[in-house]
Amino acid sequence: MGMDQISSLNVDTTIGAYQIGVLMSYVLFGVTTTQAYIYYGRFPNDSSKFKALVAFVWICEVGHAVCLGHSLYIYTIYDYAHPERLLGAAPKSFEISVLFSGVIGACGMQGFFAFRIWTLSKKLFIPAVIWLMGFLRMLGCIVIFVAGLRMESFAGYISQWEWLATSIWSLSTANDLTITATLVFLLQKQRNNVQKRTAALLDKLILWTLETGLLTSVTGMISLALFIKMKQNFIWTAFFAVAARLFSNSLLASLNSRTTLRSINEVALPFSTPTSGLRSESVRMTKVTHVTYDSEPSLTTSEIV
Repeated sequence: MGMDQISSLNVDTTIGAYQIGVLMSYVLFGVTTTQAYIYYGRFPNDSSKFKALVAFVWICEVGHAVCLGHSLYIYTIYDYAHPERLLGAAPKSFEISVLFSGVIGACGMQGFFAFRIWTLSKKLFIPAVIWLMGFLRMLGCIVIFVAGLRMESFAGYISQWEWLATSIWSLSTANDLTITATLVFLLQKQRNNVQKRTAALLDKLILWTLETGLLTSVTGMISLALFIKMKQNFIWTAFFAVAARLFSNSLLASLNSRTTLRSINEVALPFSTPTSGLRSESVRMTKVTHVTYDSEPSLTTSEIV
């Protein structure tokens, strides 16, 4: 790196931006850990598959957090007073964090919500598309990780692999939007077949789906835009550091929200209206892991969470 490049470096938009992103991701990691603790305390009877998924995502989050912290230490302490190293090869720990991010997004959030869509619709096409996009995203992160281990300069690396990084972000954002739109459509379809009291529960589910789905989608779009327009700084890395936390927190918030859904259910049950010849319409919790809908024969029983 030449002297002109060194003198033009802005520590606020490079090391400073990355540091802020890492610190914010650590705050969200605390939220993730708290949610995981709450999950195991509230739902001891959950399926072993769900428990294993939560444990796996949390372990990946620990690895991701350690890698981000190590790379920040390299930039701010080990390479202190050596600005020429900033645009050299990135720390190996940063590349490993890319791998963890790909695994968390594909296996945690996107894989789980694809399963939820399948349980709601009992149709495999859209979940299969979501699983495929998630797999391609994770595969792209693996390629980025392997290429990053051989990196000689950050600028050369970005120039060579910009197309793949852009594809990964675009694919992830498209996947998040697909998940959000599909879940909202399916829940709204169920809502049209239930009475007012039960509709309140579905309204809450739709709202949570929009909040979590749009949050990850918007974060992905901002990261992509900053990466394309501002390659000369590290502002996009701040959003990258936070993105994995949003994936895991969306997953855990969805699982833990069943406590609130149960409370809504307990309020709604006393107001069930019997219908002649049919069972009274109600909402019930099964082992605090499922929300099911009972009504006339035309309305099928669907697993919501």
